[in-house]
Amino acid sequence: MRRLEQSWYRDEPADRALGLLLWPLSLLFGAVAALRRAAYRWGLLASTRLPLPVVVIGNISVGGTGKTPLTIALAKQLHNLQLRPGIICRGYGGSASTPQPVPPGSDPLVTGDEAVLIAQRSGCPVWIGADRVAAARGLLAANPDCNILLSDDGLQHYALTRDFEIAVVDATRGLGNGLLLPAGPLREPAARLAAVDAVVLNGDGAPPQLAVPLYRMALRGDRFRSLKDQCHEVSAAYFAGRKTYAVAAIGNPQRFFDHLRSLGVIAIARSFPDHHAYGRTDLEFDQDAEIIMTGKDAVKCRPFADHRHWVLEVDAELDGDLSGQIMRQLGKATLNGCQTA
Repeated sequence: MRRLEQSWYRDEPADRALGLLLWPLSLLFGAVAALRRAAYRWGLLASTRLPLPVVVIGNISVGGTGKTPLTIALAKQLHNLQLRPGIICRGYGGSASTPQPVPPGSDPLVTGDEAVLIAQRSGCPVWIGADRVAAARGLLAANPDCNILLSDDGLQHYALTRDFEIAVVDATRGLGNGLLLPAGPLREPAARLAAVDAVVLNGDGAPPQLAVPLYRMALRGDRFRSLKDQCHEVSAAYFAGRKTYAVAAIGNPQRFFDHLRSLGVIAIARSFPDHHAYGRTDLEFDQDAEIIMTGKDAVKCRPFADHRHWVLEVDAELDGDLSGQIMRQLGKATLNGCQTA
């Protein structure tokens, strides 16, 4: 699978040949996706409207683009605007089969790593469920004061009616070869970006030419927190002259490794599949080596961590007023006056 994913973002003859070979399957995938979306638009498949505004944060490509840190940052911004956000997500990578709440201390092997990270960092009520409508209803029943709902990775979940759509694009990798799965990384055609309410470009790179509002996002963080003692923090200088490993089980691990390099941390990179269920043996490197990981990895590794394990926590910073656009577009009266039932 990794060989296929690499081919989406390269332009070598072998990669082009593989894309051409898989192109008929992409046509079939695109036809099914278009018919499904049309079925919701025409009312052939039911789409549920909730009694409060719904904002979806997603992407049109597979792999990590920065949806989770954006969801956390947006939830904090909306809370600062006197709103009461709730958050739903798939709970991917967890074993839970029914919608359920995700307290900050939840087991990521049950609820999924991203959901636990969102619960810990956002301070908002979080629910998971493959059925987003059921998850949303459960959240609202348990938290009737919520007056806006964020759906993490919900762009293609058309069973839930949305009032505002945000698509996140990785500025470094872009849309790859521009082809649909499995010949390329796209879940929906690139033209889908023209239909969302806002596009967030994560990192440096040429922006897509779109008529919708575009925001730049950067992931900032330069402090390393001990997994064993969460009150203990160090700077990048701590790792100078120390043998250091960097591990990442995220959609785009290279972004994490590049971030460390930009801080001056020279580390041996070790990547795992996205949502990898870590075991103690996965981190059995040299006994005298320091080990740095992402926040998403840390929620799974903390139970067996020792003094060598560190997490680099990052925050999403936006260059514009995305929360203000949401407020203006949805209307303060709607946000402040909605009632849950």
